[in-house]
Amino acid sequence: MRHNLLSGKHLNDEQAAYEHLAKIRWPEGPRCVHCQSEKVYTLNVSGSKRVVLKCAKCRKQFSATVGTIFEKSHIPLTKWFMAFQLLASSKKGMSAHQLHRMLDITYKSAWFMAHRIRHVMKQTPFGDKLGGIVEADETYIGGKSRGMGHIPNKMPVFALVERGGRVRSFTMPTVTATNLKRSIQEHVNTDAKLMTDELAAYTKIGKHFADHQTVNHSQKEYARGEAGTNTVEGYFSLLKRGLTGTYHHVSPRHLHRYLDEFNFRYNARKEDDAMRAFLAVQQTEGKRLQYR
Repeated sequence: MRHNLLSGKHLNDEQAAYEHLAKIRWPEGPRCVHCQSEKVYTLNVSGSKRVVLKCAKCRKQFSATVGTIFEKSHIPLTKWFMAFQLLASSKKGMSAHQLHRMLDITYKSAWFMAHRIRHVMKQTPFGDKLGGIVEADETYIGGKSRGMGHIPNKMPVFALVERGGRVRSFTMPTVTATNLKRSIQEHVNTDAKLMTDELAAYTKIGKHFADHQTVNHSQKEYARGEAGTNTVEGYFSLLKRGLTGTYHHVSPRHLHRYLDEFNFRYNARKEDDAMRAFLAVQQTEGKRLQYR
């Protein structure tokens, strides 16, 4: 089924795009979005490229786009799918200006489209905690430092990365022991091995885990046996190159959406580009995001 859904016809034919979305949303056949009945039939609507369905039970009409981020969008589905493909395959992201040029839509539409796709890429709720060897670290995004200890206009980002596995990164109002403890305990199994730098706040937190090892960056120590934070620092490096090189400026108000985008691509990095786009489209149901 997946192999058939990854064909490229939906990128240039609107009818194929609606059929593609319907198969992703209802692999076992269409269901009414209002009452979940399987007694659904197709209406013949002259001049319409989309497949209009009607429920035999509640008598309401709907299409595959109802209840998804595509609902009431005036942008063709083919362009939506192309945008999913571009954001899923671009390692360091895709700017709204680039989407605007490539899809031949307005900059405002491209900007809002990209944010809606990032909203879809958000992987919540988290069903299970991270395990194995988990690296934790914090960084600051944006602004310019003005000397030691002074970090104006910078936005704290905290990340947890399983070695060889998943990442979870979040914005954090301030980097405090309380905020770090809350995030780590919420997302990491207590039987995991926790790897951090020498920040004092991690000392007490580490006592709650099977093993806690640190490296002393101030003494230019970056690895010692299993101890090290090179994986999470590699993630931060990719994130910063994308935010600086592709997006240039990111508002604190929207930073969490960009993190969702980079988290999604990192967690699906072992899939090919088409599969990553497919996985993202699978998550479009029930994720409306309005411009205001």
